[in-house]
Amino acid sequence: MAEIVDALEMEQPSVSKHLRVLKDVGLVHARREGRQIFYRTNAEAIRPLHEWAGTFERYWRHQLMRVKERAEAKSVR
Repeated sequence: MAEIVDALEMEQPSVSKHLRVLKDVGLVHARREGRQIFYRTNAEAIRPLHEWAGTFERYWRHQLMRVKERAEAKSVR
């Protein structure tokens, strides 16, 4: 977990809490070896979430392009 804490630059208790929630909903798997716990993402469980979030990404990308086009059109005038 130390690697995750370092990568996220978060306190260990916060990382533990988030990992526990992710594990509880099935988005990560945990495996204990002695005193260490190894976490692995559950790609099968994450895929529907990723696809769902992708619909919002496409929507906002389109909206932001419209804002950019309008701003550029106004600056030309």
